[in-house]
Amino acid sequence: MFEGLKALPQDPILSLMLKYQQDDNPAKLDLGIGVYKDELGNTPIMQAVHTAEQQLLQSETTKSYIAPAGSPLYNQRIRELVFGADHPVLRDNRVASAQTPGGCGALRMAAEFIRGCSTSSSVWVSTPTWANHIPLLGGAGLPLKEYPYYDYENKSIQFQAMLDTLEQAVAGDFVLLHGCCHNPSGADLNREQWLAVAELCARKGLIPFVDMAYQGLGSGLDEDAFGVRMLAEKMPEMLIATSCSKNFGLYRERTGTLFIVGANGEQAANAGSQLFSKIRSHYSMPPSHGAAIVETILGDQPLNQMWQTELQGMRQRILGLRESLVRHIAASEIDGDFSFIEQQFGMFSFLGITPQQVELLRTRYSIYMIDSSRMNVAGLNAQRMDYFVAALADVLKSS
Repeated sequence: MFEGLKALPQDPILSLMLKYQQDDNPAKLDLGIGVYKDELGNTPIMQAVHTAEQQLLQSETTKSYIAPAGSPLYNQRIRELVFGADHPVLRDNRVASAQTPGGCGALRMAAEFIRGCSTSSSVWVSTPTWANHIPLLGGAGLPLKEYPYYDYENKSIQFQAMLDTLEQAVAGDFVLLHGCCHNPSGADLNREQWLAVAELCARKGLIPFVDMAYQGLGSGLDEDAFGVRMLAEKMPEMLIATSCSKNFGLYRERTGTLFIVGANGEQAANAGSQLFSKIRSHYSMPPSHGAAIVETILGDQPLNQMWQTELQGMRQRILGLRESLVRHIAASEIDGDFSFIEQQFGMFSFLGITPQQVELLRTRYSIYMIDSSRMNVAGLNAQRMDYFVAALADVLKSS
């Protein structure tokens, strides 16, 4: 049987990571892999995480299984982080929560849940969207449709085109939205645009499906959750997938959450029972360690404050790198307006260069980013800024 199998092409981001690891140029620069990096180019463990782990080593008494929904205390505390402790949907018990193996697990279980509710509902995704949205959702058998989002030429959101296209969606369709720090463009909806999306969804009977993987890395923990909290208050039903990979630095611990908002407590409980059954038939129950870390941090005031201070430092560093990059480019011989980079949020932006120019950056200067020119701004640092801008200027001039 296996002799007929053909090798599949490697994921382009994972392939890029391998090329970077094999590059022996001491000046190499990784702007492709989507992880936060500090000024030394490392992805550090947050001090709040270190401290929480030490507490867990002293207090943990068992490695027994947890339930398919995960830790009840983790779910409670992450709900309050995402929605705000006094949000009406929490007071009315309208939210079912499941701890998942990372944001990817949340997305896939959301897809399985949707498939169990309806075989005809489509999921509308932005163009572009995070590349892994397509296999995670489409792999569950969901029909996917696209709405325009990022205008590559004008470096902005095509908001009217987005609304016009979503007018074609039908009641029961899901609209996948990035809660903040849009990956890959960095271009986020403003509050007026979020409200317009809510009006459209309510009028047409569409169900918002928000992926919020970067809460706290855009404008702030509460500011980044505006869209989620507003939609939850206005809409009878919605889905939210979140991740602790970025804002807690728990990449390899695979810690995420899926929330289902129902019209009332009974509907939320029924939806939760359906979701937990799906989880049981897939991976049975989630891993515990990462969630235990988050649960410990959010439940301890000094640790919570330590974490928020560290997260604020990460956010301010990314914003500072965006400002510095725009300033350095403006002071260079590069002809063009790159001020859009400073107006975007989170780790990612499209640099706006061609795949051929991306290849030249890689071959001449060992600067790595994916062919779409999506760059991880957090991969830069003050010491390498001049090197990067000089390389970019050379590539743009010679191609």
